[in-house]
Amino acid sequence: MRHALAALGVMVAAAFAPAHAFEIEEDHRFGPANGVRVVSVLSTTDTEVFRPLIDGFLARNPGLALRYTVASSNEVFKAVAEDSAPYDLVISSAMDLQMKLANDGLALAVPGAGAAAGLPPWAVWRDRLFAVTQEPVVLVLHRDALAGGLPVPRTRRDLVTLLRDHPDRFRGRIGTYDPNLSGAGFLFATQEARQSDAFWRLAEVMGRLDARLYCCTSEMLADLASGRLLLAHNVLGSYATVESDSALTTVEPEDFTLMLLRSALVPVHAPAPALGAELLRFLLSAEGRRLFAQSAGLPPVDPSAFARATHLRPIRLDPGLLVPLDRMMRRQFLDEWTAAMVQP
Repeated sequence: MRHALAALGVMVAAAFAPAHAFEIEEDHRFGPANGVRVVSVLSTTDTEVFRPLIDGFLARNPGLALRYTVASSNEVFKAVAEDSAPYDLVISSAMDLQMKLANDGLALAVPGAGAAAGLPPWAVWRDRLFAVTQEPVVLVLHRDALAGGLPVPRTRRDLVTLLRDHPDRFRGRIGTYDPNLSGAGFLFATQEARQSDAFWRLAEVMGRLDARLYCCTSEMLADLASGRLLLAHNVLGSYATVESDSALTTVEPEDFTLMLLRSALVPVHAPAPALGAELLRFLLSAEGRRLFAQSAGLPPVDPSAFARATHLRPIRLDPGLLVPLDRMMRRQFLDEWTAAMVQP
């Protein structure tokens, strides 16, 4: 996810930045330039979105500096699994890839952090992987999509009907993740397919209408705001709120709305694991939850939300996330998805 980053912190000069085998999108340092203690964070969350949490943590820890690096979910996974990159806390929207890191023994335990924060069982795994937010995966529509009085699609069946009945309007103006490129996109697609066969019907309809494929939510939202797209499927609702635009409407499908758990872990190769654990506990604290909700626009974990809105379905932090990552199953899923989306 890429955004303009004016005045968001001290940019780490390229000449002084360490070399990486994985690809990074942003690299910033916050706090005193001469700080001896530095906590390093690798994340898929844009710097400008996470900035309130950084400021809050550093206010509690004067003299501490924080380095914040942003990369795609696949690159974050590669950094930990293949490169043993020196980060103290890793935050990602790709729950399945985070679970694989933890299950493969690449995450340190932070005993009691989940219990102290009151996390439900589906939001923490073995004191090694912790949900810090819960975010709906939504449909976003540009106002021109419904011009002429067309009804807002409330379910996937409604969306299929809308697209089939108005192919000329939507051809080339539908956006969705490319699961070949995006770890979060692969997670959303496999979880949606697991919930309902409507996923494949929708994929075929979008494929016939030459849907555009994206690496990340922010680029889809930019094309929606410009009118290049009329709708985007499987968008992170928190980013749709952060990037709020009067021309856009967000829809939580009433048949079911997946809830992503943005998760964090302390990697085994962390140079300062105690600092990583300290930052994690801050993110899970009452102050961290308040900053997530009020300043970052990312909803903290709230089990009561599912009692209030029965259409919400949390994606659980458990080993079931690993099944689609099996090499053969992943290849089969992507082949079927490609056949549906890329049609002659």
